[in-house]
Amino acid sequence: MGTQKYTMIWAIVNKGYADAVMAAARSAGARGGTIINARGTGNIEIQKVLGFVIEPEKDVVLIITEQPNANGILQAINIQAGLTRDARGIAFAIPVDEVAGGSV
Repeated sequence: MGTQKYTMIWAIVNKGYADAVMAAARSAGARGGTIINARGTGNIEIQKVLGFVIEPEKDVVLIITEQPNANGILQAINIQAGLTRDARGIAFAIPVDEVAGGSV
């Protein structure tokens, strides 16, 4: 397939923090994203290891960006809404083989 041109960034944060994720992402070059309301399932043992309560209500932010921008966007999201922040977020990126429609 060759080199991937696009990357999809997923950011999962506590409910109410999607705007903080998008502000951080935009500051690093993202043009927009999609916010999905979700509900997570917490494990008591994981909560003990991490040292904080896992809130079940989540916001999931999806951002498709050109691959060269992905690392900067991920770093910005982590700084503003990572696990050490109130958002208790995690973000990761996956390659996108093809994109149809819209503008990225």
